[in-house]
Amino acid sequence: MADVTLYIGNKNYSSWSLRPWLALRWGGIAFEERVIPLGGEGYGVAQIKDIVAVSPSGKVPCLNWNGTTIQESLAICEWAAEQAPSLWPKDAKARALARAAASEMHAGFAALRRDMSMNIRRRLDTAPAWPEDTQRDLTRLFELWGAARKQFAGDGPWLFGTRSIADAMFAPVTTRLRTYKVSAPAASQAYCETMFADADFKDWERAGIAETWTIPQSDELYT
Repeated sequence: MADVTLYIGNKNYSSWSLRPWLALRWGGIAFEERVIPLGGEGYGVAQIKDIVAVSPSGKVPCLNWNGTTIQESLAICEWAAEQAPSLWPKDAKARALARAAASEMHAGFAALRRDMSMNIRRRLDTAPAWPEDTQRDLTRLFELWGAARKQFAGDGPWLFGTRSIADAMFAPVTTRLRTYKVSAPAASQAYCETMFADADFKDWERAGIAETWTIPQSDELYT
């Protein structure tokens, strides 16, 4: 395969970077990883100088494939699936449902993402009182996960049985539930534990915990 470089943000904080990173790892795709720290000048307005130099949108993740730039987490995941088709379920029905779930995560759950920024190192002692729109997102999340696990439980422990891009898209959410001490239904909690036990996820988690970069906006949330 041609040279592949994935530009990502801090592993402790960058949820969008985790998603394609897992897809590449799960797909067995060799790639070079380059971490560009988030925060500081230009953060929040897509103007971090080192990111703008490699990503036309000024955002990460960004994949360079033999000189071609691919932006957006789901687009990178779809590129990975073209190299490794096992990243989507083999069964057509499961594959369609997995794609729908991945797309819903990509486009939705705005309140959850707003109020529960990914911060792998953090653990709150008690869960905050969530606004109504965030609670609706949590209700929908557990509904989606529960339905998938009920339908595909016989095919394996992941959302649609076998590990897929849908799981990569929801991986950051599992860490958010843990960080913010959200109580999940049994099936959803079991799914989170499946993610936490995954070897590639654990590699990312270890690296995130070891990072020394900080983003005070995330670290001081709810303090």
